[in-house]
Amino acid sequence: MKLWSISGNTQKLDGGAMFGNAPRALWQRWVQVDAQNRIDLACRALLASPVAGKAVLFDAGIGTFFPPQLRERYGVVEERHVLLDSLEQAGFSHEDIDVVVLSHLHFDHAGGLLAPWADGHAPALLFPNATFVVGKAHWQRALHPHPRDRASFIPELPGLLQASGRLELVEGDHSQVLGDAVRFHHSDGHTPGLLLAEICGPRQVDGQAHGGVVFCADLIPGQPWVHVPITMGYDRCAETLIDEKTAFLQDMLARDVRLFFTHDAGCALAQVVRDEKGRFGTAHAHAELHARALAQ
Repeated sequence: MKLWSISGNTQKLDGGAMFGNAPRALWQRWVQVDAQNRIDLACRALLASPVAGKAVLFDAGIGTFFPPQLRERYGVVEERHVLLDSLEQAGFSHEDIDVVVLSHLHFDHAGGLLAPWADGHAPALLFPNATFVVGKAHWQRALHPHPRDRASFIPELPGLLQASGRLELVEGDHSQVLGDAVRFHHSDGHTPGLLLAEICGPRQVDGQAHGGVVFCADLIPGQPWVHVPITMGYDRCAETLIDEKTAFLQDMLARDVRLFFTHDAGCALAQVVRDEKGRFGTAHAHAELHARALAQ
């Protein structure tokens, strides 16, 4: 199995919103900030092939479905659909993808499923041969969003996914389409029903897979958020998220599972470590993955 980090369109978002109640004096040590208080964010996907014999894309980035005025409002930098270009550079097209696993349906993770915005044209779904895997609990949130996060969803997307006839809703730790090759961890702190997909590693110890890679989604957007107290202003419940993150990192550390980050502008993959004070951190960071072996 090989892994690729697939760059999508990038964003510039308010640093204070991305770091919750952490003061700027703290978080500006970790990231660069511009004159408008914005930081650079990736919208990175993970491509793995073969997984259960299939080409699998984890998340799809923000894409270019926004009309120009909303693209500017949400800080989307590039006008072209970067995800499609990045897939092509890896030797794939969106037609080659067999499964798209969506951690959740917020627009910065699912917007890349849609064709670029065109004046007078309704949103159109790409990835014509893919099964779309979504958490069942999160699906209900997308159908009936709370006023606090309604703007984070694409209203037309659930209908397009349903109409495709290729939607699988997941309740447990595995999906029908990927079987035991991918294990799902569940989180509610950022949004109800967030799926954290772990590509199971090749080593088995006491019946548990070791040495895999997990897509951290918005539980841990990047390296700074590995520090347990750091959360986002966008999170539904910071205290719930902190508890979930602590248990999650303990598990990944114990089983030597690498962390894949979607929003970290400079890091795609890292190993979780813990210092003598019990504080989590990262080591052996990689900015990009190019056909990297899972066990490498």
